[in-house]
Amino acid sequence: MGCGLGKSEPLLKKFHKAISAALLIQRWYRQHVARLEMRRRCTWNIFQSIEYAGEQDQIKLYNYFGFLMDHFTPASSERNLISHIFRKNEICLDTEWERYFCYKSIEVTKSYTGPHLTFPMTFCGVSKLVEAFKHKEQLHARYVLKLLGETWRLLRTFPNISHVIACHTKPITICGDLHGHLEDLLLIFYKNGLPSSDKPYVFNGDFVDRGKNSLEILLTLFGFLLVYPNDVHLNRGNHEDHIVNLRYGFTKEVLGKYRVHGKKILKLLQMIFSWLPLATVIDNKVLIVHGGISDTTDLDKIARVDRQKYASALRPPKMKVHGCMTKMNENREREACGQVEGRRRVCSLTYHSSAPDHRHDLPRRSLNNTPVCSKLDLSVDEKLNSRCRLSGFDQARCEVKKSDSYLESKTTETDLDEWKQIVDMLWSDPMPQNGCIPNEVRGGGCYWGPDVTEEVLRRNNLQLLIRSHECKQDGYEFCHNRRVITIFSASNYYEVGSNRGAFIRMGPDLVPHFIQYQASTTCRELTLRQSVGWTERSALQALREQLFVHRSDLISAFQEFDPNNKGMISVTHWASTTERVLNLGLPWRVLRPQLVSSTQHGMMDYQQWIKELSITEPKLEISDNSILDTMYKNHSNLETIFRIIDTDHSGLISFKEFHQTWELLRSHLKTEISAKAIADLAQSIDFNKDGSIDINEFLEAFRLVDISAHN
Repeated sequence: MGCGLGKSEPLLKKFHKAISAALLIQRWYRQHVARLEMRRRCTWNIFQSIEYAGEQDQIKLYNYFGFLMDHFTPASSERNLISHIFRKNEICLDTEWERYFCYKSIEVTKSYTGPHLTFPMTFCGVSKLVEAFKHKEQLHARYVLKLLGETWRLLRTFPNISHVIACHTKPITICGDLHGHLEDLLLIFYKNGLPSSDKPYVFNGDFVDRGKNSLEILLTLFGFLLVYPNDVHLNRGNHEDHIVNLRYGFTKEVLGKYRVHGKKILKLLQMIFSWLPLATVIDNKVLIVHGGISDTTDLDKIARVDRQKYASALRPPKMKVHGCMTKMNENREREACGQVEGRRRVCSLTYHSSAPDHRHDLPRRSLNNTPVCSKLDLSVDEKLNSRCRLSGFDQARCEVKKSDSYLESKTTETDLDEWKQIVDMLWSDPMPQNGCIPNEVRGGGCYWGPDVTEEVLRRNNLQLLIRSHECKQDGYEFCHNRRVITIFSASNYYEVGSNRGAFIRMGPDLVPHFIQYQASTTCRELTLRQSVGWTERSALQALREQLFVHRSDLISAFQEFDPNNKGMISVTHWASTTERVLNLGLPWRVLRPQLVSSTQHGMMDYQQWIKELSITEPKLEISDNSILDTMYKNHSNLETIFRIIDTDHSGLISFKEFHQTWELLRSHLKTEISAKAIADLAQSIDFNKDGSIDINEFLEAFRLVDISAHN
């Protein structure tokens, strides 16, 4: 026995060495994966913070436009520039529709090689349409208008809440946001099959914006809807809104693809969006809405809403209460007065919660709640006059339009409540804490907690809520004790490899089965480390652009901690100051190694750091460089205003319209921009010297380029 033990000792030593080596490898691997996960989460926070900051800028600009509409005289030039985007759907009768949207006079020439559609639509016809879009063919404008017209007629017959029955033979497929990603929709059809009477689908809104093929997605979905009206269900999302489309790309896409008939197509789509159903219910147990719910969500009220009145969910109804402004108009007036400061201080659209705000870690204000004005004793006229002085407008032009704002308003408390119900369903997000508070990150709808979920589901005898509206890294996510599911179907939403897409299959047992995918073959070939590195570089590039456009504000803020003008500040001051200026809620100390090349003893040269951001800008002969800073910071706002002023959708604006655009922006920002600086800028970008400016060329000329990303 002794000899046996002696022989086993070397084996035991080898075994222990092998175990130790395996443990070391395991520890290293876990640390490696943890670091990658931390980088991935940081990257995600950057993308999401920039996205939500853009949404807040959109809301603030739109609130200002609403303020102009409510309070400026009809004769004021500023009001006239934007009034057309607030008009309701004027064309409602079939005879008027036929005259305005007539497609019969549009000839299909022999040179057209795209698909030819016949009506009523058939499965064969829509299948050919899918194949054509797969090969990047464009549908003729005649067929586009005809298809959209038939869709509009059909949607008018649908209820606000669609009801679907699941059975063993045909499980229901539920898709989230697509955002113009046609490749994701085609991949879903490849994996799951085309919509049919045996393959019902629910598409949960946000079909358009951001991606390049929003119109193709709409035409495909509308085609299947016409063929299978009982088996294809479309919910409205917050991006099915013509105002939102001005900023996020869909308007530009349509006008680029259909230069002659694009205006009619957009007008018809505006009407269609307002008629889209607001929710879908499966077997009276599963509620599907785009955004979410609130503590005041009432499905009975939603079922009775006159939904087509709300062509834009961003536009609150005007109200008359004893000859005074309602709280809603007061909120917009406070926002316009500039009493809510910073990117995160956004006026509320609808939400007025009496619950205490226990979520102090949420940095931004919502569309639905505004702090009480510090000057409550001011009359409405005094407030308006104060706003006029801040904006630099002649006081006579700011006379309150009593006939418009008060006397002719017929909106009731019921209308306001209906509008709030719609906004909450389109814009809200879940939160882990109990309660219901303003959505301070996105700036619209509310945050609702698990207690609100339980109450709304109990009250309506439901067992599950499915929503979309938020990009998730895995394409889906459970929350609220698995009573709420977020489903997101646009993969690579921020960047290639940033997230997977997913859809849900649900049978009669109402148990969700998730199918995930990546539409990009490039991403599928990357390792985890390569994928994280790819998206991280893209996020840091976007962040450097944000830092660059705020460089003047950053330098001024840094100088507060550099009284001796040595050009040096501490890393702590750099982090806190950068957050104070950008208001993105990011972990700047964690990001410092990726953004700051060198530090010495906890100090950094902030002037050299600004120079090292490696961003190129256009070389234009302009007397006032401050206008360039304003241009960079408000690039998206300028594009929105340009497209509003370009009423004929020609893509061209005159020097006068260009000047009016900057006047609107100057008033919105409460900043001084000289007329000479605006004139110099117009002259410098009138490349062909014809007295007009091409919007797309102008925006492209001011596109920032990260040199480091190209080296």
